Amino acid sequence: MTRSPGHDNAATVAAFFDVDNTIVRGASAYHIARGLQQRGYFRWRDIAHFGWEQAKYTLFGESREQLDELRDEALGVIKGWSAAEMAQVGEEVYDEVLELRIFPGTKAIIDEHRAQGHQVWLVTASPVEIGRVIARRLGATGALGTVAEQKDGHYTGRLVGDFLHKEKKAAAVRQLAEDEVLDLDRSFAYGDSVNDGPMLEAVGNPCAINPDTKLRKLASERGWPIEEFRKRRKNGRRGVVKASLTGTVWAGLAVVRGVRGAVRGVAGIGRSDDAVEAEHAGDARSL
Repeated sequence: MTRSPGHDNAATVAAFFDVDNTIVRGASAYHIARGLQQRGYFRWRDIAHFGWEQAKYTLFGESREQLDELRDEALGVIKGWSAAEMAQVGEEVYDEVLELRIFPGTKAIIDEHRAQGHQVWLVTASPVEIGRVIARRLGATGALGTVAEQKDGHYTGRLVGDFLHKEKKAAAVRQLAEDEVLDLDRSFAYGDSVNDGPMLEAVGNPCAINPDTKLRKLASERGWPIEEFRKRRKNGRRGVVKASLTGTVWAGLAVVRGVRGAVRGVAGIGRSDDAVEAEHAGDARSL
């Protein structure tokens, strides 16, 4: 991390962190969804559908239509749920899964910013509830995320504002800077994806962490520092490609296993949760 010029007025300096694959290995929302499914909130076909959409996203990239469809379907699923229960599940899943998936290198950067008196904000396209749980546990100032509308403590199935993605992240950072009187020229931003590019460009000290191919290229062109905290193999470049392909296969297998598990359930063939988790753990180790 490059230190900000001078140490006076440190509170006007902020560090903005993307979450998935920047702070947390993998998709935090997936782990929350898995925790909800284990507690009976999701049906197997919901998990299978979202797994398939994630596999398509990994293989073919995103489109505006795909993001809109996923947003609408996700909001439809949570309509009527208790926000308090969702927050409680987030706390439990953090203890069970997310805490173990925090990149130590990124955690060290967060701690250094905190030691300098900087504000630390997480900025994620995932539900803001997830970001707030992670922010609180890491001692960050707060979190910005996609906000689902609530009425009487329950989700209505609508969004407040926009899906926090790409340029919307940068807009949210600028708005926060205005509200908190932050100096963006002295501030920092960290992300792993080219989708974080607008947020990184909004500050004076951008840094790519575990960057995807497009962000790595952009960072090299702009002269931005690059940090790599993923476990590297002897051939690091090949290792990253292999991990991406394995992740795609894993997402596909999750769909197949969801369908197969449902068939087993209908046929009356039981299978313990421990066996399922052991199977997923084996896949995770290959990433």
